[in-house]
Amino acid sequence: MKTQKKVLCIGECMVELSPAHAGLWRQNFAGDTMNTAWYLRQLFNQTWQVDYFTALGQDQLSDDIYAFLQRAGLGVDDIVRVADRQPGLYAIHLQDGERSFSYWRENSAARMLAAAPDVLSRALTNPDVIYFSGITLAILPPKDRETFFQLIGNAKERGKQIIFDPNIRPKLWQTQDEMTQAVEKAAALSNLALPSFSDEQDAFGDLSPSETALRYLDLGCDEVVVKNADAQIIHRALNTDETRFEPKKIKPIDTTGAGDSFNAGFIYAKYSGQSLAEAIALAQNVAACVIQTQGAIAELPKSII
Repeated sequence: MKTQKKVLCIGECMVELSPAHAGLWRQNFAGDTMNTAWYLRQLFNQTWQVDYFTALGQDQLSDDIYAFLQRAGLGVDDIVRVADRQPGLYAIHLQDGERSFSYWRENSAARMLAAAPDVLSRALTNPDVIYFSGITLAILPPKDRETFFQLIGNAKERGKQIIFDPNIRPKLWQTQDEMTQAVEKAAALSNLALPSFSDEQDAFGDLSPSETALRYLDLGCDEVVVKNADAQIIHRALNTDETRFEPKKIKPIDTTGAGDSFNAGFIYAKYSGQSLAEAIALAQNVAACVIQTQGAIAELPKSII
């Protein structure tokens, strides 16, 4: 019998507070790589296994997150539980559909996800595809970040496909140099990078999405998709010309999770054997559905799944 393929997403699942009405907040659970895992689970249905790796506390909210991930159909067997730590929390602030965030994550258990190398190494053994982000890197202590890089490098040497969304958040880093060096090191270990141009422009001074794509190829990636809000999306791979795709322009209700869901759509289509044009179109359609709802997590319509 053919072994089911598996994708593993690594990062932080947080408590999400989104505005409801009259000063009330709606609680959910979300986080950039978890959002991608959530949409991958829906898209892959039963064809691939989708696992999530993080660290949680031993408090009630951590128990609630663990149960939430299980109900979503995500594999959680390797999740680490850490005493005296709790989940991080963020609140969404909306202005004409665009979002900003307030965070409370200093004591987040997810910061400890690479503190037990044997557990992380075991989690990296079986997946065919491994996905992480710049936020995954930013929350780790420097020593644990180096452990993470070593284990990801080992996984790539064993033939795993490594996918990286830089998702650059300068406020999470101690210095600009620490941030850019970590992003570059992750890119050098990755087969596919999924950067956002506005982030890259601010962090690296890129003058265009084309420059962003070439920089990631020069760092060692095989393939790059540059997201660019409501402007053209750029695709570039080794030994291929650049391809541009027009944006899908929809007035958003809440852009939280747009990039994460786009990533899920592209990853699913890529590993399902769809063409580049089909993969970009699906990624855009998934993101378009998500930005029409509040919060990062939404149920995709059957027309997409």
